[in-house]
Formats: sequence, structure tokens, C-alpha cells
Amino acid sequence: MADYEMQESNLPNEEGKRTVYPRMILWGQTETKEIVENISKNSTFTTGEITGMIEMMTREVAYRMAMGYSVKIDGLGIFTPSLALRKPANENDEEDDVRKRNAASIYLNNINFRADKEFIRQTAVNCKLKRSKTKFKQSSQKLLPEERLKRAQEYLRENGIMSVSDYCRITGLLHNSAAIELRKWREMPETGIDTKGRGTHKVYILKNQQNPL
Repeated sequence: MADYEMQESNLPNEEGKRTVYPRMILWGQTETKEIVENISKNSTFTTGEITGMIEMMTREVAYRMAMGYSVKIDGLGIFTPSLALRKPANENDEEDDVRKRNAASIYLNNINFRADKEFIRQTAVNCKLKRSKTKFKQSSQKLLPEERLKRAQEYLRENGIMSVSDYCRITGLLHNSAAIELRKWREMPETGIDTKGRGTHKVYILKNQQNPL
């Protein structure tokens, strides 16, 4: 079961009105290890065999794209390499002619992915939605820090974990400001807010407190 919310766009449409669209709420990121273990439980393959195949597939797809091919994985989608130009040595050079750039000034900066229709269909079949009880907030100007903290604590009591993006949504703060404030709450033991995971996988949790704010 996945949660969704109705979110209002930041820019108005041609009629000058802000459009509202559904947005799925992501609670975290599933790691390769979890996927591998689940596949292993439901098949005759060992975790080592599955991990090895994923690594070999990744290397082969990367090699094919490096040779100038797009790569289609049946049931998954098509991967296509994307190039970009490096910035000129002199950024103030207005006479820079991109048509005269050589290979040294071009690099692969991204890989585009277009999902296979069957992949989309399988995801849709398994996707059961329910409306989130948490309301999206566009602005935090009317909220005091104490009110934002209270919303964070209530959200954690209900959901168990919270990402920086979740905090942005319930308070209206921009991502950088939200990350700074969450670190502040984390450093104050009386808030009851702690973290688990590292880097891009770090999420916030609520510890058991005798006297939470």
C-alpha cells in the first residue's frame, strides 16, 4: 500500500490557475541487498549468484553504452547515454563556437531511462493507493520553529521514519533549510529526534523520550 497526496503546482497554467496533481509519497529507498535477498527466498538462486548477475549486467550495459549504443532490457526499459559540453576555459569568452569543440570538451554526463510498458503495467498492478493523512504545506512563514518541531514529532509518531523531503512537505521549508533544522533537532536530545542510516540513505526517527516537547 502506497500513500499519495494532492499537491499544488508552483507555476500557474495558461488560465492563470495553479493545477493540482497527485504525488506518491516515498518513504525511503530499497537497497540492492534487500532485493537480492527477496529474490533468493523466492527462487533457487543464491544471493551470491544474483548479486554476481546484477554486477555483470551493470558492467555490460555500461560497456555497450560507452560504445555508442542504447541498451534495451526486455520488460524493464531502454537506457540511452547523454552527452554535454564542458564549460570553456574562459567563461567570459562570448565568441566560443560550440561547433568547433573537440572530444576533449565533451563528456558523458547522464544516462536517460525510458521504462518499458510492461514494467509500468506490472508496477501499476501492484500499486494500491490510499490518501495520506499528512497535508502538504506550501509555506512555513506562518509556522514558528516550535510548531515545525511539533509537526515533525507527530509525523514520526505516525509514520516511524522521516526524510528531509518529508520535513519539507509538512513544514514548507526549502530542502537546504529543512536539512539544517533537522540537524539542529537531532543535536537537541530533548526533541527525541534521532537518525539512522548514512549519506543519501539517512532518515530521521523518534526515540522514546520521557519528556518530549
